[in-house]
Amino acid sequence: MSENVVLQVEGLCFAYPECGVLNQWSVALPAGLALVRGDESSGKTTLLRLLAGELTAQAGRITLQGVRLSDAPKAFAYMVFWVDPRAGDMDKLTARGWLDSLPAHYPLWDAAALATHIEGFTLHEHLDKPFYALSTGSKRKVLMAGALASGAPLTLIDEPVGGLDKPSATYLGRALAQVAGQPGRVVVVAHYEALPSVPWGTVVELNG
Repeated sequence: MSENVVLQVEGLCFAYPECGVLNQWSVALPAGLALVRGDESSGKTTLLRLLAGELTAQAGRITLQGVRLSDAPKAFAYMVFWVDPRAGDMDKLTARGWLDSLPAHYPLWDAAALATHIEGFTLHEHLDKPFYALSTGSKRKVLMAGALASGAPLTLIDEPVGGLDKPSATYLGRALAQVAGQPGRVVVVAHYEALPSVPWGTVVELNG
């Protein structure tokens, strides 16, 4: 793997019983921002779950900073930030409680960055609410604040602007631009179109 490549995916194959998704799919991502773009049901979320190790591919290799997922799944997991915004397993946790739990899992956690994202996403009034009481947009903002502050070498964000108000979407663009220059870190965002004013280093098209 080239020293400039943070994430290497080689020959990835995955299919659900009812349909195929990826067939011998490969990509090499350097540090920076990567957009995975595609229409509904093109496999964007499935790809993120595969990259996170939440789903197991039928074939292929995923290597992050020299660590291969299949060889060292626990070490790999500590290098990845992924939370499915549609999942309900955190519903009873408060936003603050969940955020407070993250530094123990991410050695490169940035508390100052979290404070900035809480301010930028106007989350102060929501921090002591359980996730089930948050709107779709507020939940996504909490998850993205945690993701961006995590410092994880592979940070995965799915459909980031779902439910966001315009000021929050604008702030998200600025926040993504700020992390674009962090060495050794790739932030992969899945969305159906490019977000304006975001300096994407790589754009990957999924056709389903």
